[in-house]
Amino acid sequence: MSLIGKMPINIPNGVEIKIDRKTVLVSGPKGNLEVDINDGINVLVENQNIIVTRDNDAKETRSLHGLIRSLINNAVIGVSQGFKKELEIIGTGYNVNLNGSSLLINVGFSHPVFVGEIEGIQYETQGLNAFSVSGIDKYLVGEIAAKIRSVRPPEPYKGKGIRYKDEHVRRKAGKTVGK
Repeated sequence: MSLIGKMPINIPNGVEIKIDRKTVLVSGPKGNLEVDINDGINVLVENQNIIVTRDNDAKETRSLHGLIRSLINNAVIGVSQGFKKELEIIGTGYNVNLNGSSLLINVGFSHPVFVGEIEGIQYETQGLNAFSVSGIDKYLVGEIAAKIRSVRPPEPYKGKGIRYKDEHVRRKAGKTVGK
């Protein structure tokens, strides 16, 4: 058995689970998410727990067992608590502004970078140099945060750029150090 796949998922209060043949619909106070189920994977609800099992020990079914369980768990956490990625901008003159429900980022280019509104994603700024990306879908929050970070990733010499709040950037010595 998969170590992750055999762990039960606790259903918090206010979260409802509806299981069809090929999908699991998770509804909660923050919204609704749907997870597709592959053949050979079974999902059951017992005593406020979700249990994911598999029919056989084929290689593909074994590899999908833990994955489906993790996707359902992320959906349950997302509709009850939500996910949030915090980023910060480091550099002289670099800043971020909230323009309606989209972001306007100035990171040293000749033009500001516009990050538009995306369904299911909320932006929040904390001052001029810090902001966060939040939503109910863990994959979407991580993807949008990574795309924003890729606009100006932190460089190793001065550390300027967009980075995650808890990210450590390895610094390099400049060419004048050897003299």
